[in-house]
This record gives sequence, structure tokens and C-alpha cells, in this order.
Amino acid sequence: MSFEPGEVVMLKSGGQPMTVVASDDEHIDCIWLGEEGNLFRESIPAAALIAVPPGDDEVEDEDEDDEEESDDEDDEDEADDEDATSKRKRKVA
Repeated sequence: MSFEPGEVVMLKSGGQPMTVVASDDEHIDCIWLGEEGNLFRESIPAAALIAVPPGDDEVEDEDEDDEEESDDEDDEDEADDEDATSKRKRKVA
């Protein structure tokens, strides 16, 4: 299987998404950022890689986490509104 420079790939066994920078028939040169921000470059056998479908990366996972946090904040706001309404009703009565 051949991969083109700029294509995002991943080890078949899992791991970080990597960007193809060069390739020949048997080896693919990939770069990726480690967890601490270090840049790595390695030649990997083509048979060990799969292409990552567009839009299937970690950035989306982070967005989903942000949405979950936002939902939690909305729930807290609704609870605060209910408390304020209850206090107003008590004052009126």
C-alpha cells in the first residue's frame, strides 16, 4: 500500500496519528508530536500502517469534551435559576 506525503496514518495496532512526509514501496517516513510536544520522525514498514479517515482525529475528541463541560455548566445554571425562583416565591408568600 502506498501513502502520499501529507496523509495522516496510524499504526494498525493503535497509537498516535502520524503525518507521512516521504514514502517508497516498503517504508513510510512519518512525523508526529509526542505527549510532551517532542517531534518524532521514523521510517515505518508500510504493512504496519493504515490511513486515518479525514475528520477522525484527536481534535474532535477534545471538542466533544468541551461540549460535555458546557452541558454540565448549563445544568448548573438551570439549578441556580430554580433556586432564585424559589427564593422569590418565598419572599412573596
